[in-house]
Amino acid sequence: MNSAELKESPNEERSRPQSWGLRFGFKPIPDTALEHLDRRRLCDYLGHVLNGVVPPLEDAQQWEKLLQNMCFATATPDGFALTVDGMLLFGEVPQSFLPQSGIQAVCYKSDEPGGAVRADESINGPLVSLSTFDGWVFESGLVDRGCDFVRRNTMLMTRLEGSQQYQRRGYPEDVIRELLVNAVIHRDYSILSKVTLSIYSDRLEIQSPGRLPNRVTTDKVRSGLRHARNQTLMNVMRDYGYIDDRGMAIRRTVIPGMRDHNGTEPEFIEEENSFTVRLWKEPRA
Repeated sequence: MNSAELKESPNEERSRPQSWGLRFGFKPIPDTALEHLDRRRLCDYLGHVLNGVVPPLEDAQQWEKLLQNMCFATATPDGFALTVDGMLLFGEVPQSFLPQSGIQAVCYKSDEPGGAVRADESINGPLVSLSTFDGWVFESGLVDRGCDFVRRNTMLMTRLEGSQQYQRRGYPEDVIRELLVNAVIHRDYSILSKVTLSIYSDRLEIQSPGRLPNRVTTDKVRSGLRHARNQTLMNVMRDYGYIDDRGMAIRRTVIPGMRDHNGTEPEFIEEENSFTVRLWKEPRA
């Protein structure tokens, strides 16, 4: 793959430059520069994930041109600046410039949000993980760290089937992963609030800032409607394997996953400025 092909690979939106002014993810972040990106993750993405050409680290001009072509940066009247999408995906410390990035994760001791807390963690960092060429992840991204929080704060449950004992988590890991991916990709980043992950004694809730986009409804979400508020984020996360090409995680993974796990139905709740998915730990009476 040559450098021209590499610049075209992750972002389908480059062919529609008239839409740039409409998307929050393309907005420049003032006072940002190359040094605010995690170049290790960028090199991993370009060379390992895309199997492309990685510019020399010392060639700032080539890096800036490449990042602009990939919509991770943009030219401004004051010069070069990173975009919101570029910072979210590959920022060294994204929350320094985008305090609404990240996940606020809380595990409560009871089923009430104002009760005592077992764990409270502000999960920050870039969306994507950093891995070796043999697939071993040695620095997790935001989604993986969110999944780890759930794993650490949900106990194994024992189930009897005949004479056999089986252990399982309170919630299927693939369901949690899909919901966290959806939350960080499809949320409204113009709202200055984080995604919240709340674990209660009887349920788990993931709340994304912003209503569902356009004419999307909760019924359409259930039926598998595909939509993307932040196309660049979705494209790059697909490159990493967080999303498959079908893009129907709710219909194909989340709903059947909870039915198979404990016979419950996920709840999808749209409010004025947020969208929440609620999972039940056990069937309710």
